[in-house]
Amino acid sequence: MTKVAVVGSVNMDLVVSTVALPKPGETVLGESFVTIPGGKGANQAIAVALAGGRCTFIGAVGTDTFGPTLRGNLESSGVGISRLRTVPGPSGVALIAVDKAGENSIVVAPGANATVTKLEVQDRLTIEEADSLLCQLEIPLPAVAQAAAAAKSAGTFVVLNAAPARQLPAELLGAVDLLIVNQTEAAAIGGPLATVQDLLRLVPRVVLTLGAAGAEYASRDGEFLTVPAPRVTAVDTTAAGDAFTGALTVALGQGRPVETALRWACAAGAVCATKRGAVLPTAAEIDQLFEASS
Repeated sequence: MTKVAVVGSVNMDLVVSTVALPKPGETVLGESFVTIPGGKGANQAIAVALAGGRCTFIGAVGTDTFGPTLRGNLESSGVGISRLRTVPGPSGVALIAVDKAGENSIVVAPGANATVTKLEVQDRLTIEEADSLLCQLEIPLPAVAQAAAAAKSAGTFVVLNAAPARQLPAELLGAVDLLIVNQTEAAAIGGPLATVQDLLRLVPRVVLTLGAAGAEYASRDGEFLTVPAPRVTAVDTTAAGDAFTGALTVALGQGRPVETALRWACAAGAVCATKRGAVLPTAAEIDQLFEASS
């Protein structure tokens, strides 16, 4: 079983469904409200565990009422939480509005995630013992860079999902083995018209996610692939990218061919989009859609 260390955020998602997303200055009526454990780091850790990886999560929750729920959700999903710290203050929260088409608008208050500024000795050991390290950008950048550097020095495969979109220092990009971005994130890193080939100047492998259109992959070895996503009726795209990223990390760690891994990851994202909130798919659910769409 491939071992994955995830360094990242954990939030409580406060989700309101509505007919249409509000425009600036506009108030709209919501139809329902739910609280769902989320955060890109936690989502991807759960995606890894449910997809068949052995995952340990490195991050922090607060001492508020959300903290124990967030901790329990990771543990019950099969994620190792020995490196999940509890710090004074609020946990991270995300305010999410979802419209009838499944599109969303998200505002994140980092809370305890903002305290993850540097790694502890045991964090480093966890990363060095893993087959892959998976990071995102919802915690302070110094911790992400430190984690990537520790993984690189140990020969651990480094996957960076560069979300939310932002410019990144060359030192961090130099430690990344696989960069996963959407079009907005690609533009933030490589410029407004950046392609996967442009990003290869910065990292050796790139995946560009294209939502319902699938994904593109390119490597410095000259490999270029475009794979489609299975057709589904989208209900909520909130964690579809996290499902894709977690499943891809597991599939590559298992040694699957790149094209197969990409198609399987696209199936994971598609399954996730059929569910309300950040509900990640199991390996069996991914397999079912993957096989049906092959």
